[in-house]
Amino acid sequence: MKQAWKNYALRDDKAGEATPHADGDLGSAVAAVWYACPVSRKQLKELMRRSDGPALRFFALWLGLLALSGAVAFLSWGQWWGILSFFVYGTLYAVADHRHHELSHGTGFRTRWLNEMLYHLCAFMTLREGFYYRWSHSRHHTHTLLVGRDPEIAAPRPPNVLAQFLDFFFIHDGYVQAGRLLRNATGDLTEDGKHFVPEGQRRSVIWAARLYIAIILAVIAVCVATHSILPAMFLVLPRFYGGFFCQVFNLTQHAGLDEDVFDHRLNTRTVVMNPVFRFLYANMNYHIEHHMFPMVPFYRLAALHALIKQDCPPPYRGVWAAWSELLPALIRQRQEPAFFVQRQLPSHTLPMMQAAE
Repeated sequence: MKQAWKNYALRDDKAGEATPHADGDLGSAVAAVWYACPVSRKQLKELMRRSDGPALRFFALWLGLLALSGAVAFLSWGQWWGILSFFVYGTLYAVADHRHHELSHGTGFRTRWLNEMLYHLCAFMTLREGFYYRWSHSRHHTHTLLVGRDPEIAAPRPPNVLAQFLDFFFIHDGYVQAGRLLRNATGDLTEDGKHFVPEGQRRSVIWAARLYIAIILAVIAVCVATHSILPAMFLVLPRFYGGFFCQVFNLTQHAGLDEDVFDHRLNTRTVVMNPVFRFLYANMNYHIEHHMFPMVPFYRLAALHALIKQDCPPPYRGVWAAWSELLPALIRQRQEPAFFVQRQLPSHTLPMMQAAE
């Protein structure tokens, strides 16, 4: 398969220059030039270098903790302290959402089959079918917060605050994902899917959706046969009851910020987080950096941040700082959809302020 991410080329040394984002079927809308912080080709090539070692250590630690917490949760079933055990297991399970997101870029591992194997495992765990998501997410990067073009705007204006609250337990988004799986499994892709999934990938989307549904039905059958919900507590349901931190992290990315601008510094947040949160979030707290240079692996985003931070707005000092801004913004947008948080750029840089046509 031709990688959706192949569309992103190296920037050169000149501040503000970027190569057009293109996916081949969107005409002039795709040809918009996004602002890119000045990074030399040599520096960027080094940052984009993939390596199995850092990714293997990261995923081995995560899967090891997941297995350990799962064993503790199993032993605690029926005990009062099982609530805490399953919260830990569910949290570690649900953050597959952030791992599958990173692996969708194909940047996690140098060895492609390792990247793909773990990508599809994590995609199932988070119930976002991988073949469909890769193209959806490519469009999100190409058209970040461009209304009508970005299929992954988490908090469109005016925001549905109830839906955002329900997604602390993956209820609203889970309903959307389930509907998409069912529709795609029939062989008739969703309208979005027909728009951005290439013809050659549609069969994979359809059969993957059918496989997901088959596994979910098998889990339900085992629960019925054993007269216990315990099997589902380890597979499928953890994405729901363990989704709290996923939603906490995900909304810090873009919620309440500007739309229809070609500058990731204005529509995306970078948040300084503690080591535990960075591990859970797979370094996606460096989100301006990730959007500006999406081919840089997650384990090099901190280095990229250090390189370009002088050309970006100050990062938020923790999750609380980000939520202290975004939550009031979402509430205000209920009454004033045109409102957004205006990020202050360094005085020596100029924003790319073109509005989407």
